[in-house]
Amino acid sequence: MHERKFGGSDCALTAVTANYTTKLTPSDHTFMNLYPLIRALLFRFEPETAHRLTFALLDMAAKTPWCTYARGKVTSSPVDVMGLTFPNRIGLAAGLDKNGDHIDALSCLGFGFIEIGTVTPRAQPGNPRPRLFRLADAEALINRMGFNNDGLESFLDNVQNRNSKGILGLNIGKNFDTPIERALDDYLIGLREVHRFADYVTINISSPNTKNLRQLQASDQFGPLLAALKKQKDELDRQNERQVPIVVKIAPDLSGEEIESMARLLLDEGMDGVIATNTTIDRAMVSGLPHADEAGGLSGRPVRKASTEVIRHLRATLPADFPIIGVGGIDSAAAALEKIEAGADLLQLYTGFIYRGPGLIREIAQALASADRSQQF
Repeated sequence: MHERKFGGSDCALTAVTANYTTKLTPSDHTFMNLYPLIRALLFRFEPETAHRLTFALLDMAAKTPWCTYARGKVTSSPVDVMGLTFPNRIGLAAGLDKNGDHIDALSCLGFGFIEIGTVTPRAQPGNPRPRLFRLADAEALINRMGFNNDGLESFLDNVQNRNSKGILGLNIGKNFDTPIERALDDYLIGLREVHRFADYVTINISSPNTKNLRQLQASDQFGPLLAALKKQKDELDRQNERQVPIVVKIAPDLSGEEIESMARLLLDEGMDGVIATNTTIDRAMVSGLPHADEAGGLSGRPVRKASTEVIRHLRATLPADFPIIGVGGIDSAAAALEKIEAGADLLQLYTGFIYRGPGLIREIAQALASADRSQQF
């Protein structure tokens, strides 16, 4: 595992990002300058409509030579984590492609890995609309989607029919009408079904949009849940003759004591990694903005500090070689480097990707590759 040598220095972060900026080609700058115009057009539509339009365009583009060109523009800087070799550290977080309908199109963008879901055992419509809101002044989103998805059967059909062969994480959750005391049943169903097809599996127990789901993070429920999942995973590893890492996605709204307790249980119960973090229910950073009082999880720039602090606390508690995937407010190379310096091994984008566009992947990949070469972390 790499060593991190930033030591919290803003000067070091600035030096690396400045070095990256000098290496941008004119075509890179043109693309980055063009995306705000595309975004302005898309943002004229209601968020879920804009989502569908974007993917329709991306799916069409993926069938052209542009796909190979775009993927090739992202710097390769392989890293080994969880027994897997990632072509770069930047992944797509779950939630953007819930059903795995667009895996091939997303692979064109140069992500080092893609995570799809959250999928539940049975199809469900999610919460009533409107359920997705832009807070453009804060470059943030609030969503209360509620695990809307087409169910495991459709999800796995899409996974099996993909052409791209990149690293794919499959994110599983529970159905909204499954009682919390029977949540483990849904997670075991999900794990059994996705194991054969996943490069890694994510257990999502931290969405604020499924009633009582975050109760599973409490120590009296967290430990038994992880123990049962680990037992099932080991059995599936033997049956399918393949080792599939299992990671747990946690919330940013945790106390230091809760983070330390969860870290110990992640270790004790044999988990392979942790994703920090999901969306927040805290509204302090967006108070007074339009839509700020909408129920749901807040993502984007306002969650950056909280997620980084969770990562930092986890790294101080966990062994140096325990994998942490950092997500939350990554909208620039500097934000990405901040997460790595705090202790993350891999990163995931979601809201920053929506606001900044595909150029963000290229920007971060080049900055991290530059930092790797200079042994900054």
